[in-house]
Amino acid sequence: MTRHAVLLVGLVAAFAVSLVVGLAVGAVGIPIGEVLEALTGSGDPRTRTIVVGLRLPRVLLAAEVGAGLAISGAVFQALLRNPLAEPYVLGVSSGAAVGAVTAIVFGMTTTSMLALPIAAFSGAVVAITLVLGMAAAAGRGLDTHVLLLAGVVIGAFFNAIILLLVNFADLETFRAAMLWIMGSFSGATSESVTTVAVWVLPALLALTLLARPLNLMSVGEQSAFHLGVDVGKLKLMLYVGTSLVVGVCVAGSGAIGFVGLVVPHALRLVGGSDHRWLLPACALTGGAFLVLADTIARTVVAPAELPVGVVTALAGVPVFLWLLIRYQEGT
Repeated sequence: MTRHAVLLVGLVAAFAVSLVVGLAVGAVGIPIGEVLEALTGSGDPRTRTIVVGLRLPRVLLAAEVGAGLAISGAVFQALLRNPLAEPYVLGVSSGAAVGAVTAIVFGMTTTSMLALPIAAFSGAVVAITLVLGMAAAAGRGLDTHVLLLAGVVIGAFFNAIILLLVNFADLETFRAAMLWIMGSFSGATSESVTTVAVWVLPALLALTLLARPLNLMSVGEQSAFHLGVDVGKLKLMLYVGTSLVVGVCVAGSGAIGFVGLVVPHALRLVGGSDHRWLLPACALTGGAFLVLADTIARTVVAPAELPVGVVTALAGVPVFLWLLIRYQEGT
């Protein structure tokens, strides 16, 4: 077996372990044997309710969202040739959140189950378009400083819009929206798991199939063009695909930051930048990371619960600052 194959096998095992931990650990600890019994439909009815009815949808949704955000981060970093690029930092998550909150506040979700993911996707597309447009208008290409500044500005603008929208909502909607904005899987259901899977999994597969041209793009657009890549078409497909993934993930869980920053960078340090292995590795590691982050969020102050975005930010902000310092030293 090649080194990358061995690493992927190890990540599959780690992903499986994270799922078991997510099902077993909580305000009520459940032995692994009883977890397995509950999954097979046997064992104590109360345990089955906790494992299958409450924790399983939550764990599966966290795994889907973590995989989607991690792959999106890797794609953005390759496209922009910038290790600091990430949906949350670039304001894409905030744009998706605006779309989703708009759909919630104006009652669109009561008329169609597709309203939330479509609105979030639209917001994500608007956000990345504005960020790239600001970078282009600055006349310095995709300069790191311009991209980060544009992402901060766009993110702050969209966050202000979100606060404006929820200001007109009733108290219950306001509380739910604020918890959702910080990221939470407390409302996970089998329906939300299915909805996210239907949208995200095909998009993830399509992005993974584009790993080879993405390798060429990460070297440089001119090099990719001379090697036969239709750069314009590929960039459009990748931006639309990643915006779709981010939009649906935000619709399912709220705006969770730094997964797309921490996971791809850690994996590059371990196995290199070949996207043929990096993208599947991001899916597995991102899923495991967010499952464990959510497990911490719902147990560390049990019976209360932290927003999962708080946990990912505590892990991601130091990594972001370290990357920023390294990037500045290398320029």
